[in-house]
Amino acid sequence: MNAIQDELSDLYRSRFEASGLAKRRAVWQTLNDAFFSRLISPENEVLELACGYGEFISTIRARRKHGVDLNPDTAGRLPADVSFHNASADDLGFLSDQAVDVVFTSNFLEHLPDKVALSRVLAEVHRVLKPGGRFIALGPNIRFAYREYWDFYDHHLPLSDRSLSEGVVAAGFSIERAIPQFLPFTMAGKTPAHPFLIRAYLAMPLAWKVLGKQFLIVARR
Repeated sequence: MNAIQDELSDLYRSRFEASGLAKRRAVWQTLNDAFFSRLISPENEVLELACGYGEFISTIRARRKHGVDLNPDTAGRLPADVSFHNASADDLGFLSDQAVDVVFTSNFLEHLPDKVALSRVLAEVHRVLKPGGRFIALGPNIRFAYREYWDFYDHHLPLSDRSLSEGVVAAGFSIERAIPQFLPFTMAGKTPAHPFLIRAYLAMPLAWKVLGKQFLIVARR
């Protein structure tokens, strides 16, 4: 394990285990069932970039699932139906061109060092997606979370729904949907996790404009 992997392993344990892995997985189960299942078919092949401990990729229904992360500890957190790749998001060489139907990422792009690195990631996403495939990106919106954005040591790249949409279009995608305010900034702490409350929130877009500080970008190759 190299120094970067050591740092990631320590950071994941301190941040995600402290916030409650069971709670996070339960939240993602509801998010997938109530919302993301509309964008992702059970017949799709799905890739998650920077999948962390696998809360999304473990709970989404798909024909075949891939998880990518630099943290080798992730392998021990994923169920048997997820193929884990200990790799960088800008080098998806384990996949051929036009191999997957959906690429998903959540709270990852802001950790990249700069826009050059982001462009490399977007180019790889474009390469591995089938024509018409979806790229789904969720992340903190600097326009609405400018105070909290820098509270995380490993946040480097400030992004908004507008700037990421421009970068995605420049990489050859078309924007299908861009929601500036979707989910709250974090699921940690006292954020409600009961499925009924999450489903109620998702069913009320007006609530997103009050509590939402993360954008959702859905783009087509």
